[in-house]
Amino acid sequence: MPMTVRNKAYIAGAWEHPTRLAPDKTTPQLHAECAAGALADAGLSVTDVDGYFCAGDAPGFGGLSMIDYLGLNVRHTDSTETGGSSYILHVGHAAQAIAAGKCRVALITLAGRPRSEPFRRFPGGAPEAPFEGWVGMSTHNSYGMCAARHMHEFGTTAEQLAWIKVAASHHAQHNPHAMLRDVVSVDDVLASPMISDPLHRLDCCVVSDGGGALLVVAPEIARELKRPLVAVRGAGEAVKGPQGGRNLDLTTSAAAVSGPTAFAEAGVTPADIKYASIYDSFTITVLIQLEDLGFCAKGEGGRFVADGNLISGTGKLPFNTDGGGLCNNHPTNRGGITKVIEAVRQLRGEAHPAVQVPNCDLAVATGIGGSLGARHGAATLIMERQ
Repeated sequence: MPMTVRNKAYIAGAWEHPTRLAPDKTTPQLHAECAAGALADAGLSVTDVDGYFCAGDAPGFGGLSMIDYLGLNVRHTDSTETGGSSYILHVGHAAQAIAAGKCRVALITLAGRPRSEPFRRFPGGAPEAPFEGWVGMSTHNSYGMCAARHMHEFGTTAEQLAWIKVAASHHAQHNPHAMLRDVVSVDDVLASPMISDPLHRLDCCVVSDGGGALLVVAPEIARELKRPLVAVRGAGEAVKGPQGGRNLDLTTSAAAVSGPTAFAEAGVTPADIKYASIYDSFTITVLIQLEDLGFCAKGEGGRFVADGNLISGTGKLPFNTDGGGLCNNHPTNRGGITKVIEAVRQLRGEAHPAVQVPNCDLAVATGIGGSLGARHGAATLIMERQ
């Protein structure tokens, strides 16, 4: 019988860096400050950590330099890189490692300075890059194609996509650290400059410095700490690509696999979820993931998000109550860790009172890393307050 992570690990510490611009800090310094924040939140120390998880933003050979810089003495490491989904995936991997006895206190950190260092390029390249790069293919173009295809196939409208940004802005107004705190309307989104037809500037996420950290711990440790119990109940991950053009699907993401996997392990359904943290590099990213996770049928995402249905207090499914990547922050081109952090806040009852979901006992966090419509990875996490 496959090993399950259900209730085998708990998220005991969560901390988001308040900076959105850090020209006076180094990336390792941001990682260290995030780690210290999460440790303080959990009531643990560096000496308690015996597992370290990171992605490509951590300097030095898959995080080895960060382990030394942070002064950690670990017996398990994981530097899996799947872009923005990495940190949601790392929570699942940490839970697996704890369940297998590989470690008892796992630290996950993210940090970066893409706003202070806008011209930094990440190493490596996709196999299709030599064929697409010369015609100016970019991340924005790829997501624009997905949005255009979704509109063509299902009749989705730019107005419906705009409602996702509107919801995020309603939440961001209550976050003192959010980059964009002004509430916007559908008309505001449609009036913003076109970036990649049909996506406008306000359909796109912000770019920020910053970071965050999480601590995933064994059940016996979680019960000793004076923190609300947030259990990892289910996790799923998947990879999807165009297979050299043989399987080009622009309206379905890998979350169509990672989501059902996580829900099955958790033993719950989308109807049970009280709060959703949905990776929002673009508004279309949110809409497609909502469909793929089962919150609505394929092609019905536009109608599902319209008229404020994602706004806390009035909508069917409150989402990204910190403002998300669309309004709050998006550090290192990988914003997945903040999705888990805000879900933890909601489950603990520590979100801003204006956006706190009543009786929030079950939440989902999901992320897309890579490029929607091309090669990408997805990770989904189900968390429960106990």
